[in-house]
Parts: sequence; C-alpha cells; structure tokens
Amino acid sequence: MYAYIDGKLAFKSPSYVVIDAGGVGYHINISLHTYSQLGTAERCKLYTWLHVKEDGHSLYGFADEGERRLFLHLISISGIGPNTGRMMLSSITPTEIQNAIIGGNVALIQRIKGIGPKSAQRVILELQDKLRKEGPDTLTVMPANKTAKDEALSALVMLGFARNAAEKVLEQEINKNTEDLTVEQLIKYALKNL
Repeated sequence: MYAYIDGKLAFKSPSYVVIDAGGVGYHINISLHTYSQLGTAERCKLYTWLHVKEDGHSLYGFADEGERRLFLHLISISGIGPNTGRMMLSSITPTEIQNAIIGGNVALIQRIKGIGPKSAQRVILELQDKLRKEGPDTLTVMPANKTAKDEALSALVMLGFARNAAEKVLEQEINKNTEDLTVEQLIKYALKNL
C-alpha cells in the first residue's frame, strides 16, 4: 500500500522511528541495520511494507529497496513472521544473510535469536534458488536513470526468469537492432525467446 514514506524524522530509536510526512506521524518498525543507516539525518526516506492483521496494522521500514526485498523473501517462509524477519535483519547485515542463504551456511543463520536448526534449513531450502536467480546485486540500489534494458531485465526477473538467461537474450536483441528499442519491445522479444 505504501511504497515509501519520506519526511522529517520526528523520533528515532533502535526499534522504530516516527516520520512526520505532511503533518501525519508514521510509526515505522525498523531493523538495527536501518537504524545504523539513518545516522543523524533530520529528513529520511524509508521503503515500507504494511502488515495487516485482525488486531492492527503495522508499518515496517527499510533503508533501501534491497533490504525490503530480502525481508519479503524471509517472511514468505512458513514460521517466519515480520518480527522474526526484522530480528534477522537486526542480527546480521542483509548482505551476510543473502550470502549465508546462497552459500548454505546453516550455522550462521541458526545463530540468529529465534531461528532454530529446522527454521535455518527451511530458509536456505526455500530461498537459495530464488536469491541465486536474482543475482548478487539484488541488494544494491538501482540507479534512478535506468535504461530500457535495465527496466526490461528487472521486469523479467520479477516474472521469475533467471537473471543471466534474460540478460543474454536482451543483449542479443539489442545487438541485432540499430535503433533504440522500448522496454515493451525488449520484454516481448525476451518472452518469445526464453
């Protein structure tokens, strides 16, 4: 529902912040990683996710899109809720979590409070292929000025295609054509050839 909230940082603690955006104060739960990224800025922008349950709504905020994406992967696993996902992102950095999952490092994930051996194995089993498909740069911030190829690649990865295969097909089409192709043209071509 809310992609991000940008405003004045009215209050900051290691577990949540209050951002004043347009005269409304948003209580946003954060990880320690996000807390450390905020620094001393008076104004901030957090990428958010709204958790709706029968007894209330909770906003979770992240310093960047990559951390939010990893959080959503983590909470998609049975037995890992938003608070456990936030605990995981507070215990070790998102990059360390991603590397541990891709590398099958059960011991590192198991050291996180609230994650036992079975949960650690389930996290690796369910997310290893997804994170490999997305590629190592899934946690990096995408540039604001994306090319048509970047946009098309992003869309294809979101549709479930492997990043390497999609990139190869897009490169072939771009090299064949002399004129600039639109995002739509690139995606249509790739869907026919993947």
